[in-house]
Amino acid sequence: MTQAVANIGVVGLAAMGASLSRNLARHGNTVAVFNRHYLRTQTLISEHGSEGKFVPAQTLEEFVGSLTKPRTAIIMVKAGEPTDEMINALADLMEPGDIIVDAGNAYFKDTIKREKAIRARGLHYVGCGVSGGEEGALLGPSMMPGGTDESWQTLGPILKSIAAVAEGEPCVTHIGSDGAGHFVKMVHNGIEYADMQLIAESYDLMRRGLGLTPEEIAEVFEDWDKGDLNSYLVQITSEVLHHTDAKTGKPFIDIVKDQAGMKGTGTWTVQTALELGVPVTGIGEAVFARGLSSTVELRQEAQVKGLGGPKVEGAFSASAADPAERKAFIEDVRQALYASKIVAYAQGFNEMEEGAKVYNWKLDLGAIARIWRGGCIIRAKFLNRISDAYDSGEQFGSLLFDPFFKKAVEGAQDSWRRVVASAVAAGIPVPVFSSSLAYYDALRSKRLPAALIQGQRDLFGAHTYGRVDEPGIFHTLWAADKSEVKQD
Repeated sequence: MTQAVANIGVVGLAAMGASLSRNLARHGNTVAVFNRHYLRTQTLISEHGSEGKFVPAQTLEEFVGSLTKPRTAIIMVKAGEPTDEMINALADLMEPGDIIVDAGNAYFKDTIKREKAIRARGLHYVGCGVSGGEEGALLGPSMMPGGTDESWQTLGPILKSIAAVAEGEPCVTHIGSDGAGHFVKMVHNGIEYADMQLIAESYDLMRRGLGLTPEEIAEVFEDWDKGDLNSYLVQITSEVLHHTDAKTGKPFIDIVKDQAGMKGTGTWTVQTALELGVPVTGIGEAVFARGLSSTVELRQEAQVKGLGGPKVEGAFSASAADPAERKAFIEDVRQALYASKIVAYAQGFNEMEEGAKVYNWKLDLGAIARIWRGGCIIRAKFLNRISDAYDSGEQFGSLLFDPFFKKAVEGAQDSWRRVVASAVAAGIPVPVFSSSLAYYDALRSKRLPAALIQGQRDLFGAHTYGRVDEPGIFHTLWAADKSEVKQD
């Protein structure tokens, strides 16, 4: 009979699972490990067994038997059907009170369904978002666990032992019940999409618009990282742009196909926002930009057809030629990036607020901002400011209304407008810059043209409308004498 000695187990030892197992073992945990193909388990033990206490298992029964109660198993397997199969296999071997943790990128609605089914069997099911990639899993990720309060009592100390640390605090907190953890991780990834696209648009403006080399742009990002834009994504952007392809000697950026991949979380963020009625325009445009980049045949046909553009396409001639103007435009791009980044976070946090209402979660938005300061892909200096805003006790509908962010965006808006106008004139696409500015302008507008849309809807479909001068719902009899009737 297998001796129960491991306080935590990991199922699935591909890159992420192996790294997470090593991290757990390095921090004093006794880690049971299991992989469907035992060779991968053997490789982990032979190469990294000296890093801590591992308990390798050849069968799932042996794996579960090696766990101390309440048995706690982290699943790191392929999303979808393989996850469901492993959940059920573990549940069949476990006892009431045991804990199954899905640390993959699962759709939060699937997590809600799975949690309900597993709870009915007397077990705890935790959907846990993990950010930071393979490096984060090994050296310290940011983690977003959902699940019950009872499961957090067992799981919390384990996760805190391996999480990234920012300003003395572990980058993990109990997010909320059932699918809350995977929901927050989904929104995190949506913000990441927008952030990455904004950086890419900034690069494109300097490369095509100003004619700077990748090396020169890398130095710009290095400089930006010293200020308000300090972040992991800005740091790695500089690294990518500095890199030279070993095979050709060309800048690495020039030998990479311009077709961005995606795995679903950005799409889920936008789909969920539509269901919740929350405009996440920056995130949406970032998702669409990746999609457009991969429509290879359509883009090739556009080249063949020779779609027309500006007479001087992709060049800000005066700014490119004059060093002082070039420097001023680079500063404009920095300001536009900062303002658009704030909008992306504001939209993402609005989605989390609305999601909390609909799914009855008590999300601590200040705590969420704090656990994103380290380990995760979107870790950035200004997350402290977001945390301060939500911890202040002030009530505001958007981060854009917080005094700090309001002042920052207002101070950047002239630069922001110049950048978008210059890009449009030069034929350089800036979908997230421009949609973020449009969102800001729509939000501050006293009156929007939606009134006309309501009039159109009432005329062709009797969809009714409200009036500004009295309460109620109204409909105009358009085909008759155009008189108005109040609806019940």
